[in-house]
Amino acid sequence: MKLSQFRYTLPKDLFAEKPSKHRDEARLMVVHRKTGELEHKLFKDLIDYVDEGDVMVLNNTKVFPALLYGEKEKTGAKITVFLLRELNRESRLWDVIVDPARKIRIGNKLYFGHNDSLIAEVIDNTTSRGRTVRFLYDGSHEEFIALIKSLGHTPLPEELLRLRNVLPEDAERYQTIYAKNEGAVAAPTAGLHFSRELMKRIEIKDVKVAEVTLHAGLGNFKPIEVEDLTKHRMDSEEMYIDETACDLINEAKNTGKRICAVGTTSMKVLETAVTIPGKVRPYSGWTNKFIYPPYDFSIADMMVTNFHPSMSSMFIMVSAFAGYDLIMKAYQTAIKEKYKFFTYGDAMLIL
Repeated sequence: MKLSQFRYTLPKDLFAEKPSKHRDEARLMVVHRKTGELEHKLFKDLIDYVDEGDVMVLNNTKVFPALLYGEKEKTGAKITVFLLRELNRESRLWDVIVDPARKIRIGNKLYFGHNDSLIAEVIDNTTSRGRTVRFLYDGSHEEFIALIKSLGHTPLPEELLRLRNVLPEDAERYQTIYAKNEGAVAAPTAGLHFSRELMKRIEIKDVKVAEVTLHAGLGNFKPIEVEDLTKHRMDSEEMYIDETACDLINEAKNTGKRICAVGTTSMKVLETAVTIPGKVRPYSGWTNKFIYPPYDFSIADMMVTNFHPSMSSMFIMVSAFAGYDLIMKAYQTAIKEKYKFFTYGDAMLIL
């Protein structure tokens, strides 16, 4: 299939600028793959579609406060630095994105915080926007990370930042309630809809929960620039699935129970960790898996996901799972029914 086949037009008023008042009261479209039926529910109704012994696979990554606002030396020009990943712990080397990029050169110093409590020096220009910087800090690594966190802001997606500034409540709402392992620069948005009350109801119903970790990166938001999907290369993301999660999933598959992947990141973990159809193994490393139609999924029977941008890798993966024609029908219905889209938008359950 070609990239242009995954284009759709979204009215601007359907872009969700803020989350729903209560996490589990976002809208939920239920998509039945066998019949093509579409149901309109609330997210908390998800409990009605899972049974005892089914397994929900949750990505427990935690978003790092990766957005730093600072100034360029001498000129005082305002700059934004997006921390992507730590390259060297001892040398304080980081991959970053700088905006506006055109004003930043190798050797420039960037200042952050009150009284310039943090300074970074640009040491490499890797791409048109990407840079490598060295933070000039003499304390311990723990003190350095604590300073970064005190100065950093919630890294909302660029499309959302164009509409509004980071708000105090984003620190909580752009994070799942089960987030544990810090390292993501983008939230696994399907999981944002789970409330503590819904998690308790899942536990009472004896639906199992398998936790995995995939530190979502900015590659999910990069435009795909090739029409031929076989030529697109995803950025690598760090992921982990341990023996406990694998045992839960494999036992459920053995006994005819269903596996529900919560989000495209969880789905990516499952499909990376497959050994033989229907089985996963522990895995610790990196994945750059790009899933597009046609694709045979080995593990998940159901999927929870948000409404994704046109021609994005997430939308393409969901199309592979639900079926292209059905997902295009579902998205057009969502637009007609005025569902909210993207990061803080409504959700979809694919059965």
